[in-house]
Amino acid sequence: MVVVVIDTNVFVAALRSGGGPSREVIRRALQGQYQPIFSNALWLEYEDLLGRDVWTQETTDGDRRQVLAALAAASRWVKIFYGWRPNLHDEGDNRLVELAIAEGAEAIVTYNIRDFGLADLRWPGLDILTPPECLEKLK
Repeated sequence: MVVVVIDTNVFVAALRSGGGPSREVIRRALQGQYQPIFSNALWLEYEDLLGRDVWTQETTDGDRRQVLAALAAASRWVKIFYGWRPNLHDEGDNRLVELAIAEGAEAIVTYNIRDFGLADLRWPGLDILTPPECLEKLK
């Protein structure tokens, strides 16, 4: 199984539209093709999103909570014991990298590719992929 970190922007995109690559990434995670990993910080960010005004009428609050609960059940929880600083300007992005490194993830799936390209530190074997790239590369 392919271990991945799924950024919150992918979760939002998946549930704001009727389909597309973001939704397929979430679907593959729920079907066991991908092993999503969470830290407490990432989980809290996901939960915080549920209360924000970013959603369309494509899904209801109940739908979003149900998908998040299913994603949690399909995920592995990771404790992070070491921080890599300085690395990225956005602290949220730093937490994604730390989570990926702590568990040996193959990829971080995000739409925020540009910011990750500005990283001070790089890790061989850790890909930063958009959802379409993820679907193509991590079959």
